[in-house]
Amino acid sequence: MANYSIRDLEKLSGIKAHTIRIWEKRYQLIQPRRTSTNIRYYSDNELKKLLNISILHRHGYRISKIAQLDNDEIHERIREITNEGCDFISQVENLVIAMIELDENKFEKILSKSIIRIGFEETIIKLVYPLFEKIGILWVTGTINPAQEHFMSNLIRQKLVSAIDGQISSDSSASKKFILFLPEGELHELGLLFYSFMLKKSGHQVIYLGQSVPFHDLIEINEIKPSDYLLTSFTSALTGKELIAYLANLSASFTDLIIFATGLQLKEIEVSLPENIIKISTPSHFFEEFERISNKIN
Repeated sequence: MANYSIRDLEKLSGIKAHTIRIWEKRYQLIQPRRTSTNIRYYSDNELKKLLNISILHRHGYRISKIAQLDNDEIHERIREITNEGCDFISQVENLVIAMIELDENKFEKILSKSIIRIGFEETIIKLVYPLFEKIGILWVTGTINPAQEHFMSNLIRQKLVSAIDGQISSDSSASKKFILFLPEGELHELGLLFYSFMLKKSGHQVIYLGQSVPFHDLIEINEIKPSDYLLTSFTSALTGKELIAYLANLSASFTDLIIFATGLQLKEIEVSLPENIIKISTPSHFFEEFERISNKIN
């Protein structure tokens, strides 16, 4: 069972720490434990309950009313909201709960219903990508069980690989060549797989190297198959000064390429990046930047 700080709960639920403390004191909605130094910490059960409370509150339930409901009644209200087709934030929170509970049926039901309603791409952008961010927070804070992360990753990976397999490689002169890779030690590839799908669907050529690619191998691959762009992501393997040094080396080693970079760790640093490295936050942002650069080159 994982332990979460009140700041973890704030990041994962979107509810301010101050509000959580008020709800604890006034309504006893969740019950934190305390360390020997009197610091609050919370279990999976508290996180799940807070996410459920967040969904109900966002759908018009007053906190005083929620406080009167037992767990079964809360779950029943959540089911009703889910069956009505709830907002994306609530669906993401339900996916987090399904991951924590290792509930494959619930996880699949949410994804499948969304795919039917808004399509595969929109489901990935509006549900799965925000889920990636929450999983990244859980991973970096050390509060996610690897089995839970693997459970979620494998379910989504199956869908992404199937979608990629359905794309036909392009040999058009207008298509661009991309190398997609994760730096050595980085294993979180779901975001990279989605970029692979989107690029292939858009008619571009992709060399997908995947997880934990040694730097010298990356250089050799580009010599064998010269590309126009690199795309990579940083979730947990490199942080702080190590990440900055890696980016500087990447830039210097591929001076003639544009390098797109994304991921939680890159989001956390506030430094000027080398001119040929473009920081991207979402798939939509990536395609905006790609179009801007393409127009500039042309």
